[in-house]
Amino acid sequence: MKRILRSGIFFFTSFLFSQQFVSKKDSLEIVSVLFKQQSDWNRGDIDAFMEGYIKSNQLVFSGASGPIYGWTVIRERYKKSYSSRVIMGILKFDILNLISLSSKVIQLHGKFQLTREIEDASGFFTLTWLKVEKKWMIISDHTSSSK
Repeated sequence: MKRILRSGIFFFTSFLFSQQFVSKKDSLEIVSVLFKQQSDWNRGDIDAFMEGYIKSNQLVFSGASGPIYGWTVIRERYKKSYSSRVIMGILKFDILNLISLSSKVIQLHGKFQLTREIEDASGFFTLTWLKVEKKWMIISDHTSSSK
């Protein structure tokens, strides 16, 4: 029993200390991309909004309908689901936390508010960012709507 307890403590401690602080430079780069996406969305430009995502079939978006893979498929889903400015509304992001999982992977937790003439929407999201060729790109987006 003591052996299992020691192993558990070792694993937890290793995990806890393997998470590194996000550098100011990386934090500013990621936040800059995120708020550019917010601005692009609020202009009704889904193509520009999608530039924050890695152009890869490994990109995954997970929501209420389950995971969707691939940059092109995800872009088409956004265009179909948000086919007009009325449906798109005005998007506001709030950042809750940034966690560095490695020198090339950062996880961002946040919340969103979508203000629309039709019913408003809000919820939370977790974005996994991957550093590719000195640029931070979203490789995984898990978004849950509260409404």
